[in-house]
Amino acid sequence: MKTEDTTEDTENTEHAETAKSARSAEATHQAAQPEDDARARRHDLTAAALAALLVTAAILIGRYVQNRTGTLQVQWPPLLASWDPHLGPGTPAALTLAVLVIAYGPPLAARLPWRGLLAAAWATSTAWVFSMALIDGWYRGVERRLTTKHEYLRVIDRFDDIPATLRDFTNHIVIGEPGNWPAHVAGHPPGATLTFVWLDRIGLGGGAWAAIWCVVVGSSAVLAALITVRVLAGERLARRAAPFLVLAPAAVWAGVSADGYFAAVAAWSVALLALAATRRVRFPAAAAVGGGLLFGWTCYLSYGLGLMAAVLLAVLVLARTARPVVPFLLGALVVPVAFTLAGFNWWTAYHLLVERYYQGAGGVRPYAYWVWANLACAVLAAGLAAVAGVRRSASYAPGAVQALRTGALAPAQRLALLVLAALVALLAADLSGMSKAETERIWQPFLLWLLPAAALLPARTARYWLVASVVPALLINHLLWTGW
Repeated sequence: MKTEDTTEDTENTEHAETAKSARSAEATHQAAQPEDDARARRHDLTAAALAALLVTAAILIGRYVQNRTGTLQVQWPPLLASWDPHLGPGTPAALTLAVLVIAYGPPLAARLPWRGLLAAAWATSTAWVFSMALIDGWYRGVERRLTTKHEYLRVIDRFDDIPATLRDFTNHIVIGEPGNWPAHVAGHPPGATLTFVWLDRIGLGGGAWAAIWCVVVGSSAVLAALITVRVLAGERLARRAAPFLVLAPAAVWAGVSADGYFAAVAAWSVALLALAATRRVRFPAAAAVGGGLLFGWTCYLSYGLGLMAAVLLAVLVLARTARPVVPFLLGALVVPVAFTLAGFNWWTAYHLLVERYYQGAGGVRPYAYWVWANLACAVLAAGLAAVAGVRRSASYAPGAVQALRTGALAPAQRLALLVLAALVALLAADLSGMSKAETERIWQPFLLWLLPAAALLPARTARYWLVASVVPALLINHLLWTGW
């Protein structure tokens, strides 16, 4: 699909207009800002401090509970990790990338042509995730990650006859059944495993290719988020969000994890719907169908990602249109119909998964701890900049809701509502009780949409917030072993 602004002339014109209208955009931002600058900065720091206290409490209380009862089922609460100080071949690259993006990322993001920014963001994000994974070394950090006893690649040979395996899939979810699936296979619809089966079929089998797929495709989520923010909240905020998306602390777990790939599929579903709803593509209906197809696929990658509907709904509200709904729903039906006709029943599988979940660690881990410690994991994976940005989003919410009636939303208010929709999805996942621990990895599709909130912070403080988010991520990756 070709967007209306894909020609060089249009792109150069838009870039010039962006620079020309910077003062006007800043004035609009200030008009929508519900707090004065000094007070807002104090509140940002307070939010970050409270988030740090939450993490500290989760560590201290978690260690006490785990040492006393062992019920948390993690070695280094609240993270699924163990103490393992180490360096690796990715250390120099990760440190260099962090320094370069912190030093030059914000001004470059403001000046690069839009398509150049997208290319640079994808390349840098991919390099960042790979470098973080290589801190653990090639074998342990990349090649072996998706081949352990819990992972998808352990069952590739059981999908020689895909239709027969799909018909029989639900018979192996519950522990105790003959040949029950490994944890990750049982814990997800078969679309997740089929991805790696198909990679194997085209000659890209093994842990290394699976890891490369997850990192390269997963890193494209940055592009989807930038495109979505641009069409819904303006290019200025998208550019300001770019460095925070590129240096996402979640890279600690995205490299290498299938959840990074899931996040990208879900993100492109949102981006295509946003392009269709704002009619920023030549064929909006085709974009809406494509977004629906990806959302349908998303629901067959992970049971919990149906909650991304909250973000999709926010897109329609912000665009003030229901026009893409029908083609989107038609696209979204394709994958469920195909799997159902092949003999896989999503609802049956989900209910069996709940049973399997409570047979294992989910039945032991205490809800009273994880319902708030999960949020500490989210703080570590999203970063303190996202925390401060979410606080700003919440401050914009009352005015944004009022402005929805007239459609006179400021760009910052639009971004705030998009971010808060993702927060609602995350909180719903938390309250469900089906996400007790490991949310630093599992919640990547939701956490991605919290990162652009950092664009609401003052531009002159961007480097400080980048440091505040990146340094903890580097420490976690060097001090802990976060393997599943």
